[in-house]
Amino acid sequence: MTPDTKARITLRAMEQFVAVAEELHFHRAAARLNMSQPPLTSAIRKLEGDINITLIERGNRVLGLTPAGKRFLEEAYETLRRAEQAVTATQDVAAGRSGLVRLGYVGSSLYGRLPDVIREFRTSHPEVRLELREATTAAQIDALRDETLDVGVLIPPLAKAEDIEQTHFDSDRLCMAIPKDHPLCSRPTLTLADLSEAPFILWPMVEGRGFHLQVIRLCANAGFVPRVEQEAYGMHAVLSLVAVEGGVSVVPESMRGFQADRICYRSLPGSEAHFDLVLGYRHLSPAVEAFIRSTE
Repeated sequence: MTPDTKARITLRAMEQFVAVAEELHFHRAAARLNMSQPPLTSAIRKLEGDINITLIERGNRVLGLTPAGKRFLEEAYETLRRAEQAVTATQDVAAGRSGLVRLGYVGSSLYGRLPDVIREFRTSHPEVRLELREATTAAQIDALRDETLDVGVLIPPLAKAEDIEQTHFDSDRLCMAIPKDHPLCSRPTLTLADLSEAPFILWPMVEGRGFHLQVIRLCANAGFVPRVEQEAYGMHAVLSLVAVEGGVSVVPESMRGFQADRICYRSLPGSEAHFDLVLGYRHLSPAVEAFIRSTE
């Protein structure tokens, strides 16, 4: 073999050489490989011929490995190990046991079942990397379309989102959020109509159309149109402004523990205050499919 000639060695040839090298006996090595001895002897001679190097010292029996054979054994071990790893890694990706899931979520979902879902998925799929990103429903839809997110926790209805698959994830209700020192907080009972004169803090309709319109409808049913003094992106931002007495709001009831020392939360009765959260996705990799199954 000339120096620029590349030998093509199969994994099977390496496995056969390893068996002979470990057994130092062709008959035992052949039995281990579930083959007869003559084909094994021929395979080793072909391997040595392919690389033009003697690997095994022979007399009337196998005497041992040549220095080159000892080095080839080390390389064979590593090659076979890496080949096994490649197969296992490929199988893990195909089965959703490894890979990447980029998960978006609206802020309020962190106060529902999402933390438990994340914890359980990380325990059951430790080789899957789970990247989390808080974003509004509209921002998540854009990210799903440009494939910078794989799945999102969204608040429906989703406008012009026929390309987004949806499955139910969680449920919540709306409640009133009022600064703790506001006079309304001292009332033993409070209705949404009592907030008619107060300045409201809401989020832009383009960032969560369904949620925004639900609040507007609740206010309309209570006999007033909310006077929106300020808009904020994300529920944490809305509540932070309520906490510093920037106004009142209507927010997910699951968040009523957020800055509870500064915010007074009051429930809203009736089915109109109920809303759902869904998982939204477009393309399912095995890892994303495994995540979605884990939420069922």
